Amino acid sequence: MSTLADHYQPLPGTEELPPPPFEAIELLRLRRAPSYRPRTRHLLPGGWAKYTNRLFLETSPYLLQHAHNPVNWFPWGDEAFELARRLNRPVLVSIGYATCHWCHVMEELSFEDEAIAQYLNRNFIAVKVDREERPDVDTVYMTAVHAMGLQGGWPLNVFVAPDRKPFYGGTYFPPDDYPGGLGFMTLIRRIRESFDAAPDRVARAGIQLTEAIRNMLAPPEGEPSRQELSLERAVTLYRDRFDERSGGLTGAPKFPSSLPLRLLLRHYKNSGDKNFLAMVELTLRRMAAGGIYDQAGGGFHRYATDTAWQVPHFEKMLYDNALLTFSYLEGYQATGDNAFAAVARDILHYLERDMLAPGGAFYSATDADSLNAGGHREEGAYFTWTPDELEESLGTERGLLAAYCFGVTAGGNFEGRSILHRDKELPELARELKIPEKELALTLADCREALYRARNKRPLPLRDEKILASWNGLAISAFARGGVILDNPELVRSAEKGAGFVLERMTVDGWLSHGFQEGEAKGEGFLDDYAFFIAALIDLFEAGGNPRWIERALELTAAVRKEFEDGERGGFYMTGPRHEALISREKPAYDGVVPSGNSVMVMNLLRLHTMTGDGTLLQGARRALDAFATQLENAPTALSEMLLAVDYLRQTPKEIVIVAPQDRPYAAAPLLAALRRAFVPNRVAIVTCEGEDFERAAQLVPLLEGKKAQGDQAVAYLCENRSCRRPTSDPEEFYRQLAQGQINPSSSREP
Repeated sequence: MSTLADHYQPLPGTEELPPPPFEAIELLRLRRAPSYRPRTRHLLPGGWAKYTNRLFLETSPYLLQHAHNPVNWFPWGDEAFELARRLNRPVLVSIGYATCHWCHVMEELSFEDEAIAQYLNRNFIAVKVDREERPDVDTVYMTAVHAMGLQGGWPLNVFVAPDRKPFYGGTYFPPDDYPGGLGFMTLIRRIRESFDAAPDRVARAGIQLTEAIRNMLAPPEGEPSRQELSLERAVTLYRDRFDERSGGLTGAPKFPSSLPLRLLLRHYKNSGDKNFLAMVELTLRRMAAGGIYDQAGGGFHRYATDTAWQVPHFEKMLYDNALLTFSYLEGYQATGDNAFAAVARDILHYLERDMLAPGGAFYSATDADSLNAGGHREEGAYFTWTPDELEESLGTERGLLAAYCFGVTAGGNFEGRSILHRDKELPELARELKIPEKELALTLADCREALYRARNKRPLPLRDEKILASWNGLAISAFARGGVILDNPELVRSAEKGAGFVLERMTVDGWLSHGFQEGEAKGEGFLDDYAFFIAALIDLFEAGGNPRWIERALELTAAVRKEFEDGERGGFYMTGPRHEALISREKPAYDGVVPSGNSVMVMNLLRLHTMTGDGTLLQGARRALDAFATQLENAPTALSEMLLAVDYLRQTPKEIVIVAPQDRPYAAAPLLAALRRAFVPNRVAIVTCEGEDFERAAQLVPLLEGKKAQGDQAVAYLCENRSCRRPTSDPEEFYRQLAQGQINPSSSREP
């Protein structure tokens, strides 16, 4: 009969420490068996892990990746810091996420090393944090590293005192010393020696860094701007750094978010300067042709490591793909180019096929690494090809065709293998190959589908199956907007399912939860969760007029203003009173790969004000913009998403309502076709049907009052400041109304 000792050997160097709760671990092991596979090279003869630490009790995929390291990991919490205080030890706070390539490398080379683990366990308390579960903790300690003058990134490794104040940190550390730098083993020895020999200096460093963190996490104070904020300074900075060959910004790595395409489109619409439209078009085309775009499976990888979008870092993130859907949809509306609509459609298809969770929500990410033919984890193994593999999957003739069109060669462009990409546009390929363009497009579509099926026979990359309210908010918005612009009601229904999941499974007593894992809602919602999900609810209300969505949007907005708003200076904090109090409270003021909660929340307030006429919403938006006015004037590119709200406020937003007869939503189709053809970024556009839901929504949205269909025809209303132009059922008249003042309206082609 097996005992706990048979399964759980002591972690090296933990003789003087309380052991992990092995009885609870054993109960969970039995519940997870037999599908659970320990992720470690330290295995017992029966296949179970030699070591198991407290992280086995967690649900985070990232923490579970470290559950069988020989390191005596603790999850973030009072237990670890109280033990550090009692033993007078420094704390290693190591932060990462499940699909982080360099996190995996450091795990294999350092945290799986028994000698390093033994030293850590005897001299430190080690804490692991999933940055996607605890973005507040990640922000505090990433800011500490920035305050030290270092570049941030993940894995993030910060050394802190038992009072949680940091005194040193960095990102990836190799295990051994190297020319010009210390290895991790040498570093932790020196950290411990300094902690013991110079406690006063360590304490002073903690105080100084904590003060720096508090200053850096608050926007610069200043008087509200007396000049009208504008987009001009920001777009000029982007123009000066534009890569005229490949799009995006010059240099590498290239992140899609680094060039805010939707901001450039608004400047083009306002100014008529076609150079900015050309910047957007080139960037959208080159990204979609590059290796950063998954040519076989759809969707985008996280970033490119080169200047031409060819060699990606192979992670695929839910938020990237949702945000890029926005850009391609707006690119389609501004240009009428069906290629951009096709990319948006492809992204949404990828998300539904590969990232959809039971119940309608979306998973978070997939890993860059997967097992290669030799059984070893390798970056890009799932995504790359050789000519022989193409011929094996497609047959000789089509294999050769695909190799030519997607740049697959014997030498490859990534570690001897090839990343699918397109150096030439379809018309040029068709001319060279002497194949009709439509025939070639269909053939390549068939090839892509066949390659996707073939590569799914390979070991799949790990999928991070956390469900996050914030990232789901972005995805729900992408599906809701995509359904309207691409004329696909099924996409709107997918958005409705996702929103229903968040409201029914991730909302507890009226408060949003941050995440959902293993059947349970987890953690208090942060500002991002509320802001992004409120935006999704507004998008859903616009897509169909269901009052449920606007009711919940207004309720959650009231909750945000109560719990997160800075009543004195304006703007919103990342955390509220229901969250753990850390050494600093952030007021997010940076739009990076994900927009800041403040930027999205300001736009929410403006859109809801346009719908409801509630002046307090407009006041809240103006106060938030005043809070960030100094930064918007001096460093506008740091708040590129907030500049969309600035533009919305500076322009007169259009108020568009399309009302179809009761039970005849299809009657709105001709008017919707006209709306799709026009790029009108600063507007609310509500599509609805007469009936009980319409009357219920009109009680909250006075913009709907008095609007009605005409017999069996839908009617479009275009208003500004509640002053409306002549209602019309004529799609061409409606389009002319929308296009008035519009620069070079898009063509009439349909997606």
